[in-house]
Amino acid sequence: MPQPELASEVVVPGGFFDVQINGGWGHHFSDDPSSIWSVGARLVEHGVTRFLPTLISSGFARLDEGLEILQAGPPTGYVGARPLGWHLEGPWFNPARAGAHDLAAIRPSSERERGGLSVERGVRLITLAPEIEDGLRAIAELSSRGVVISMGHSDATAAQSVEGIAAGARMGTHLFNAMGGLHHRQPGLAATLLTDNRVSPSMIVDGHHVAPEMVRLAWKLAGSRIVLVSDAVSLLGTTSDPVARLSDGTIAGATIALDQCVRNLVEFTGCSLAEAAAAASARPTHILGMAADPGDQTVLDGDGNVLRTEIGGALVFER
Repeated sequence: MPQPELASEVVVPGGFFDVQINGGWGHHFSDDPSSIWSVGARLVEHGVTRFLPTLISSGFARLDEGLEILQAGPPTGYVGARPLGWHLEGPWFNPARAGAHDLAAIRPSSERERGGLSVERGVRLITLAPEIEDGLRAIAELSSRGVVISMGHSDATAAQSVEGIAAGARMGTHLFNAMGGLHHRQPGLAATLLTDNRVSPSMIVDGHHVAPEMVRLAWKLAGSRIVLVSDAVSLLGTTSDPVARLSDGTIAGATIALDQCVRNLVEFTGCSLAEAAAAASARPTHILGMAADPGDQTVLDGDGNVLRTEIGGALVFER
């Protein structure tokens, strides 16, 4: 009897790089920054070799603790994805676009709060709204210290968005979510992210944060610039619910990992698996100005399922 033909393998140099993940497997980084190691140990099952653990607005108070944990390094014998610095998603937002963030934690940017933030200290990425008080100055200052600025949780007009880019912003956080939609007479942040080649919009492709039709539209307009993120929360790995929600129905994060976002992008847009994988690997690496470790790679089957994950040349996961 003839054997079924095996699906071809797709090698993803550098492996997947998730630059927005809040936790997983019952852990929430904003509650316990030390849980980055527990989550990182599981992320390799999903092809993730590197990640930026994310603190939301309410978790900003634990940043110093998070920086110390990152600086101290992994526990003895740790095998897992590498956390390469923190992503601060807030608290410098437009309150009108708080989303699932606690309004009480949202505030304007201050020179005192941002004074010690830099790549050297372990902060890689910050999401803020460019239109808030002192927002443009914050973008310029933090960018000068090597921190990548992503515009999000914002009600910025197109003009304000362009000002943010001119000040140094290089990304947009979860396209279409926590920002104004596309309007034919009032193009705001979303329209700017889709049409300005100087910025890379990130997108959560779980089929719930953004409808498949809008994913398809975004890919047609900005496919080579899009960065896939999971925005996964503590429910990742613990539930079959398709998305996390607050009690009032507000979407509060995703429950799938980055590899599923890659598979969804292929399904929703018809792009190649290699193109979708690049949006979760090469593109975030480039926009953050980093280089992938040549010993890191993720190997997928022809359907986008993770077969093997290697970090530093060592096999850390095999299906």
